Amino acid sequence: MAKQDDSSQDVANIFTEMLRIQGEVARQAFGTALPGYDGLVPDQEQIDEWGKSTLRIQKMWLDAGGREDDSPLPLMADPASWFDTMQKLAQANPLLDPDRQQAMMAEGLELWERVLGGYGIGPKAGGEEPSELPRKDRRFADPAWREQPVYALMHQTYLLLAERIQQAVDGLQGMEEEEREQLRFATRSVLEAMSPANFPLTNPVVLERTLDTQGRNLVTGMERLAGDIERGQLTHTDSSAFTLGKNIAVTPGKVVHETPMYQLIQYSPATDEVYQTPLVIFPPWINRFYILDLNPKKSFVRWAVEQGLTVFMVSWKSADESMADVEWDDYIRAQIDAIDHVRARLKVPAVHTIGYCVAGTTLAATLAILARRGEADKVASATFFTAQVDFEQAGELKHFVDDTKLEMIRQASQGGYLDGRYMAATFNLLRGSDLIWNTMVQHYLLGEDYPAFDLLHWNGDVTNLPAKWHSQYLRDLYRDNRLVVPDALVADGTSIDLNLIETPAYVQAGREDHIAPPESVWKLGQVLNGPVRFVLAGSGHIAGVVNPPGSGKYQYWINDGEPGSLDEFREGAVEHPGSWWTDWIAWIEQQAPKRIKATGKRKPGSGRDKVIEDAPGRYVATR
Repeated sequence: MAKQDDSSQDVANIFTEMLRIQGEVARQAFGTALPGYDGLVPDQEQIDEWGKSTLRIQKMWLDAGGREDDSPLPLMADPASWFDTMQKLAQANPLLDPDRQQAMMAEGLELWERVLGGYGIGPKAGGEEPSELPRKDRRFADPAWREQPVYALMHQTYLLLAERIQQAVDGLQGMEEEEREQLRFATRSVLEAMSPANFPLTNPVVLERTLDTQGRNLVTGMERLAGDIERGQLTHTDSSAFTLGKNIAVTPGKVVHETPMYQLIQYSPATDEVYQTPLVIFPPWINRFYILDLNPKKSFVRWAVEQGLTVFMVSWKSADESMADVEWDDYIRAQIDAIDHVRARLKVPAVHTIGYCVAGTTLAATLAILARRGEADKVASATFFTAQVDFEQAGELKHFVDDTKLEMIRQASQGGYLDGRYMAATFNLLRGSDLIWNTMVQHYLLGEDYPAFDLLHWNGDVTNLPAKWHSQYLRDLYRDNRLVVPDALVADGTSIDLNLIETPAYVQAGREDHIAPPESVWKLGQVLNGPVRFVLAGSGHIAGVVNPPGSGKYQYWINDGEPGSLDEFREGAVEHPGSWWTDWIAWIEQQAPKRIKATGKRKPGSGRDKVIEDAPGRYVATR
């Protein structure tokens, strides 16, 4: 634990220095205290106590994140893996440099005078209104952060010092850019944790709630915290409000095929005529498929069926010990098996396909293998939702593929699979301010009830991952970027060359996607050798995809020219309001316009058609 303790001390030192500089600025400006606010400016003894408290908080975090066998609880996403980066953060800390300290004290003094002037205090009294503070952040949007100068100063000083620490990381010498990006990410994570909004005694909204409820909010919060630590996962929503097949994943259909890895759902037609060429959707197996069938208003599946498509959905099995030997090859074989099964079932030569995220990456490999085998005509078109094949600019998930973190993942993979709670914790870290700290403030400190939100319920419905596949994927694709190198990878006995793919493709990216950045998704269209329609959708990895026309949200951009880069695409793109789904269905009709009667096996379970069970099936309900 020596390394952990040292790194915790590094973080405590940074926080202590932030407090010390704040106190020194206050003393220089206004003496030992502000009129009417005795004790606002901490003395050295108080500063030391804050530092010790921060160290204790860090130790509690680490103790909660480790078990007797040294395997971390998924809730914490192994904070010990940040330690090397934290030591670099301490080295980059501008608060420890005397010259920078003086500059920051001067800047802090100016900030304090400006803020307090709006409250009629200090040498600049009678200046700006209290509501007009220099720095804005939604964590401090509640009016309570401005009603008293103590809280205004507290959060404004925090924001100033956080800015300067982040700038110091940007200017740190002798560091590779990839290492700097990791340090930026870790710095942001630590600074988010240090926010005064996260502590009851420094959050005026929490203090007011605590007084109003005689502390019941904190009692409720601690009970929730204990429960979340026990289950190893943060709670974001009232999951009791949702039942599969009742109010989520409700589009009618039947499971028509099943293997040890997946179930294949065919949805019932909603029109008398349907397109002859059916659609097979491959969702990512790191999440449940019903993100595309959340409820009738949001469901891409229901909407596609209503447009006349015969829709098949793959429902992947959450990994268990029986899948310890499953590799990437097995998922490619599963995609080929699903394509062949649908072709045989409906007696059609080809299918449309959709691959979402990691399943889109795998679909590209599948198409390359089919092309090399002379079987490319099995797929009439391929649509990619936020999918990557070139991982050079793969975003913040690349922070989790260095040797230290890969070894942590290996150790955490017990029984041949990785507990899905680890992935949930990782994705939470990517948006820590919203998915970790805001959740803790709202539900642990304020005691707010959990919302009944279907998207958050889906987000917490985790799926286990086969350990061998996960290791291959992170090393070969994210770390070594081998998929875009022709014949560098082999799957199912066939080498992979994405340049062989001539299948018409529709490539969708999310403008604000932090999991599959649009710069990375764009490269997929540059690798393929068939016709490609690239669409940039508003919002991110989920909302950018799940955006039904009826919602009236967001927008999308099309460029019908021949842009050579994403920047050129943006410069010449035409913005269209609303959902890109309507553009996609028009494109699908262009690929295969023929329609037929929705009879026979187009209606799963009708007549003599033997099916396994009703949608959504068993696999989606297994943990």
